[in-house]
Amino acid sequence: MLKSSVDKSTGFERRFENIGTVIFEDSSVASKAVAREIADLIIEKQRSNQSCVLGLATGSTPKGLYAELVRLHKEEGLSFKNVVSFNLDEYYPMEPDSVNSYVRFMHELLFNQVDILPENVHIPDGTLSKEEISAYCNEYEAKIEALGGIDLQILGIGGNGHIGFNESGSLQNSKTRLVALDHITRVAASGDFSGLSNTPRTAITLGVKKIMEAKRVILMAWGERKSNIIKASVEGTVTTQVPASFLQEHDNATFVIDKEASSKLTRIKTPWLVEKVTWTDKLIRKAVLGLALDLKKPILMLTDADYIENGMSDLLADSGPAYDINIKIFNDLQHTITGWPGGKPNADDTYRPERAEPARKRVLIFSPHPDDDIISMGGTFKRLQDQGHDVHVAYQTSGNIAVADDEALRFANFVCDYNEKFGIVSPEADAIYQKALTFLREKKNSEIDIPEVRYIKGLIRKGEARATSHFVGLPDENIHFMELPFYETGTIEKNPVGEDDIKITMDLIEKVKPHQIYAAGDLADPHGTHKVCLDAIFESVRRLKDKDFMKDCWVWLYRGAWQEWGIEEIEMAVPMSPDQVLEKRHGIFKHQSQKDGVVFQGTDSREFWQRAEDRNKETADLYDLLGMSRYAAMEAFVRWVF
Repeated sequence: MLKSSVDKSTGFERRFENIGTVIFEDSSVASKAVAREIADLIIEKQRSNQSCVLGLATGSTPKGLYAELVRLHKEEGLSFKNVVSFNLDEYYPMEPDSVNSYVRFMHELLFNQVDILPENVHIPDGTLSKEEISAYCNEYEAKIEALGGIDLQILGIGGNGHIGFNESGSLQNSKTRLVALDHITRVAASGDFSGLSNTPRTAITLGVKKIMEAKRVILMAWGERKSNIIKASVEGTVTTQVPASFLQEHDNATFVIDKEASSKLTRIKTPWLVEKVTWTDKLIRKAVLGLALDLKKPILMLTDADYIENGMSDLLADSGPAYDINIKIFNDLQHTITGWPGGKPNADDTYRPERAEPARKRVLIFSPHPDDDIISMGGTFKRLQDQGHDVHVAYQTSGNIAVADDEALRFANFVCDYNEKFGIVSPEADAIYQKALTFLREKKNSEIDIPEVRYIKGLIRKGEARATSHFVGLPDENIHFMELPFYETGTIEKNPVGEDDIKITMDLIEKVKPHQIYAAGDLADPHGTHKVCLDAIFESVRRLKDKDFMKDCWVWLYRGAWQEWGIEEIEMAVPMSPDQVLEKRHGIFKHQSQKDGVVFQGTDSREFWQRAEDRNKETADLYDLLGMSRYAAMEAFVRWVF
């Protein structure tokens, strides 16, 4: 069984965490640990000639778990013949063969690849009439009860704390039922359905009561986006507003999370409040900057009393007085600021984030989608080019799924009109247009685009990316469209990074031989495109690290449009003037297909340029609050040392 991080009788964490919480380095290791516990339970039940009743979840969180269970079956002979499964939920209405049905999800990822008996698989039926649902739900629960209840229930967690589809406001004694989905839940799922308007408004879900009656519950969560709700569920009060908090009252429940999802827990964010710590430079910086921001004081205004009253007397005793600590942290933070992201030629670089030499660097900027470069680091991108560096940009994916259908039709129609106007006879173009038009008119919700439509959408984004690069000042030979194979599935669901992806990445790095690599360091979604692209870069760099040119290469990580690095993490901050902020905005405007409402809007109604400007301004405001010079905006980076 997974070892809980909380000693319920004596552990320090007990003061903050009200439920057993196990933190793993990453979701892959965590998924294997959970799979091992499930396998051990199945085997134990087999030895006693008993059924093993599993409650299963869907979504991106358990994908690694199911992959490992399949591996255990195929490589280690784990049999599922004694397993009876009950899935938590299903969208309603939903056909079982729909690309978004949980029936299809479970069969493709698990059931079709193991030897579970078909009659032992239970998934809520999304095809029922509404009049049939109540009786069906009662029967669903009766089947669970007849088997003696669920032996082990797997859960994910929604951004609002829902478990299954038990949304905020669900009661602890709620039964299996048809529920209305919260707007937050629908927005989170809207990417799978090509927009919010196509996303189901209702679902059938196992009730909280049956979840709480399970003999064992494991809730899994990955990524930074889950960090706030994990803290609320684990450390907050038990409340109907956060249904996952009910698990605090379960006798045998454990939260299994990765490092990113744990980042807001008290013992991770402020470990000195939990136990005696060794005050490393990194921890001191985190503590002092956090204290200054909490108190809304510049670093140099912090006093001994501030340290003592906020649980940092140990630091004061080790390294005080406050004045000495403040000066050191102030200088450290000040040294992250530079207007020369490629290094300042003929300057002392002792306290600068980048090297002065070589004065002209070869720079390779990786952009997961065709607009991440300009949105996330457009000011730095332009400055590197303006300061005379040899800048290359590499667009890792086509980004075609983020183009609306009507936009694709508009461009296809443009080609036909263009050909007609200038007397260009092109039956091929006309045929492609007619094929795309027919498909899009008859397209069902969530149906995969045909290759012709995907290619048109990819051309739109390629043209926008090229326009942005020209705006920055890059020649065509420095613009690289990688079109990594993992992305080209035509659906939200992507393939894992493969050898072809790594080879394409390695080949480009070897071709450019960069002194600097910039890459998107988003860790919010471990299964998202940014993370897969980053994994391809990391693996490529590891394989190339012994090459002579790599000894002079530094890797800088930037963040996306939604969030920034924590202030204590930032190692290079590039300031922007008001004019440079406007210039970056105009670069973002080149991506016309992503303006005025995009396919994957998310919960944030702001356009990408607004998100980027607000984020960059917030970073500059933090530096100002901490006592640094005031700037209009800042882009931030963290160095990855390989």
